[in-house]
Amino acid sequence: MLGRASLAFCAAVSLTAMAFQAPARAAPEPGEAAFRALFKEMVEIDSSFDTGNCTTVTEKVAARMKAAGFPQANLHLFVPEGHPKAGALVAVYPGRDPKLKAVLMLGHIDVVNARRADWTRDPFTLIEEGGYFYARGVADMKAQDAIWADNLLRYQAEGYKPLRTIKMALTCGEEGLYLNGAKWLVDNQRELVDAGIALNEGGYGELDATGKYIDQTFQAAQKVVMSFTLETTNPGGHSSLPRPDNAIYSLARALDKLSKYDFPVQFIDANRGYFTKMAKILGGEEGAAMTAIVANPEDRAASDILNRSPAYHSMLRTTCVATLLSAGHAGNALPQRATATINCRVIPGVPTEEIQATLAKVIDDPDVKITAGRTYKPAAPAPVTDAVFGPAQRASAAVWPRVPMVPHMATGATDAVTLNAAGIPTYGISGIFRDPDGNGVHGLNERIRVRSVMEARKFLYRLVKAYADQAE
Repeated sequence: MLGRASLAFCAAVSLTAMAFQAPARAAPEPGEAAFRALFKEMVEIDSSFDTGNCTTVTEKVAARMKAAGFPQANLHLFVPEGHPKAGALVAVYPGRDPKLKAVLMLGHIDVVNARRADWTRDPFTLIEEGGYFYARGVADMKAQDAIWADNLLRYQAEGYKPLRTIKMALTCGEEGLYLNGAKWLVDNQRELVDAGIALNEGGYGELDATGKYIDQTFQAAQKVVMSFTLETTNPGGHSSLPRPDNAIYSLARALDKLSKYDFPVQFIDANRGYFTKMAKILGGEEGAAMTAIVANPEDRAASDILNRSPAYHSMLRTTCVATLLSAGHAGNALPQRATATINCRVIPGVPTEEIQATLAKVIDDPDVKITAGRTYKPAAPAPVTDAVFGPAQRASAAVWPRVPMVPHMATGATDAVTLNAAGIPTYGISGIFRDPDGNGVHGLNERIRVRSVMEARKFLYRLVKAYADQAE
């Protein structure tokens, strides 16, 4: 871990309280044309699960890096057995002091499926139009992936000699369909990806509807994804002879109970710091409710006020929601089986068994079988110290003066969950500013501002250097 001193979270800024004009467009960073070519190549290789291939992306990036002079010995390509399309690339840029832990740049290269018939433009052709890049993966997260590879190429060309070793891991499977490459590397190549700090997706800048800067988020924590299946069974029979113990009705009663249940408010440093500072910025009813809930997590009135916002509701507690249903086998037969998938987003550090026990208590029906599916080992978030937050805050201020950096807890999850559980402190920071509508991430016509990508390239180039040159 870089540094030991605790960090007091900086003041947050509400999305409506303040916005800042974009600074004047600076001269292009060195090597922009080469970066654009790299970015284009990565985006135009389909790496979705249904029609694509991650291995092709890693091979092309490795070949481009080798052609630019990056030593072959420092490029490690992996194709996990039985998963020929889930290739990963680890590149190593040696530091001057091998005793100091490395800085790891982590990124997933798989993207969500995209059907050409649904899109306005070809999802796997990089198109620059109206100040935006359009294509699947430009925002999630091939722009940052390309910046990571570009960083190493720039350092190599400059003859930069960092104090710490810098590593890059481009993996597949974060979107949940391919084999998860981050976990595979932790399990099979731990020494190669070990680091004192890992930088990942998750944190990004926020723009208002007019394109003005609001804040830049530093992902200090994120929720853990867990999945459970509820199942009810029954002998069934002919639909003309209904019976009281219907599998569908039993499952419906269980889901109704779950829909009315709120997990208790639970604080860790990230969401406590966020609500503490936001209270002072917002003021009014919401601000008072934030102050009250931090002082007393059981304050029901304060919770009711904040629950009006889905984002606040989720940031305050674990959530579990039904996402898939399946029941019956014929239109004229009583159902023999009914199942529901429950997707939970869990406050870091809470074990699977605790969530499963809570579901069982809420449903209170021994005939409803509850099975844990996708789970992770409980792990506390990586600590946010002065040595972690300070360099990011300073690098951000240098590129975007007056735009505050705001620590927060993400309600979703990334590969940081796997690395943190393995003892590799991982944080989300990209410097890529997004529009309020989310830029089509996981949806149609995904896009990102050209300016945002180029400014993030400038920011992340400097940020990685700042971490790599820390002595302790």
